[in-house]
Amino acid sequence: MNPPTLREKIGQMLLVGFRGATPAECGLIERAIRAHGVGSVILFDLDMTGTIDSGAPRRRNIGSPAQVKELLAHLQAQARVPLLTAIDQEGGRVNRLKPAYGFPESISHEELGALDQPAETRRHAEATARTLREAGLNWNLAPVVDLDANPDNPIIKGKRRSFAGDPAKVARHAAAFVEGHRAHGVLTCLKHFPGHGSAMGDTHLGFVDVTTTWHERELEPFRALIAAGQCDSIMSAHVFNARLDPERPSTLSPAVITGILRERLGFQGVVASDDMEMKAISGRYGLENSVPWAVAAGIDVLCFGNNMAYDPDIAPRVIGILERAVADGRVSAARIDESYQRVLALKRRARLIA
Repeated sequence: MNPPTLREKIGQMLLVGFRGATPAECGLIERAIRAHGVGSVILFDLDMTGTIDSGAPRRRNIGSPAQVKELLAHLQAQARVPLLTAIDQEGGRVNRLKPAYGFPESISHEELGALDQPAETRRHAEATARTLREAGLNWNLAPVVDLDANPDNPIIKGKRRSFAGDPAKVARHAAAFVEGHRAHGVLTCLKHFPGHGSAMGDTHLGFVDVTTTWHERELEPFRALIAAGQCDSIMSAHVFNARLDPERPSTLSPAVITGILRERLGFQGVVASDDMEMKAISGRYGLENSVPWAVAAGIDVLCFGNNMAYDPDIAPRVIGILERAVADGRVSAARIDESYQRVLALKRRARLIA
C-alpha cells in the first residue's frame, strides 16, 4: 500500500453523522467513506433537522437491531480502513437504542450511582456492550464522568447523566462501566473534559461560561481513570473557563487539551471533540476558525453529528479547511500525523486493524 496522503490522514480524523437507515438511502455517507476516507460514523435514532407532518423529528438511522446491523455491515464494506462506529448509549435519557426499536431497557448513570454497587454498574454496562457489539457498533461515547455539581445544570443533572457529586464515586462507577464494555470488545469515551457538571447552561444552545462555577475536583475522575489505564478515549467539553484559558473554550484550547490533559494528566490517546455543530462553537467561531484551532489544541477526532445542522458535504468541507490550514502553517503536517496515528492505535485496540 502507498503511504497515506495528507487528505487520507485528515479523513481518519472525522466522526460524521448521516441520514439514512438502509443501504439504499446512504449514498452520501458511502461517498464520504470511499472518496474522502471518513474514518468514523455516528448513529442517531432521530433526525433533529427534519420533521414529519406532526412536527415530531423524523427517524434517522435506527429502526431495529437487524436493520442497524445490516446498515453498519454495508458501511464497513465501503471503507478501506475499517470504521469506528459510534453512538451515545449512556443509558436513561441519553439512549439511542430504545426499547421502542426492539433494544433492551437501560438505566441512567444517576440511578446506577444512587444504587452504588459497581458490580451492578458493570452488569448493566456488559448488557449495553453486548447489544452494541451485536449491532455492529464498536465505540460507545460514554461514560459521563462529569460531577453532579450543580442542581440547576440542564444538560448533565437535568438529564440524570452523572453518577454522583463525589469524584471517587464517579471514578469507581465509570471504571466498572469501562470494564463491562472492554469485556465485549467495545471502546468507551470519558466525557466531557475538563468537566461540564458545574455549568449553568447547555453548550448545544450557546456559549457556556464555567469560570465561576468550575472546580479543580472535576478533573479527578479523569485523572484516576487515566492513571488506572481505564481510558480508551476522551471527549472535550465546549465550556469556557477564563481561569484555564482566557480566550477560547476547552475544545479549542491548547492550554486545556495539551497543557492539562496531555501534559499534566498524561493522557496520550484519542481526544474527540464534542459535536462541532453545537452553538457554543458554531455560533461563535465558525468552521474556518474552529476546525484548525481544535486540531492545533490537540483534538484528534472532530465530531460532526450533522444533526443540529445538516450539511451533506461536511466531510470534504472540513478536509479542505484542514488542508488549507496545513498549507498556510496554522496546523503542522506533523500534528495531523500525530492524530492519524492515535486513531489507528484506537482501531487496533478495537481489533479493527492489525
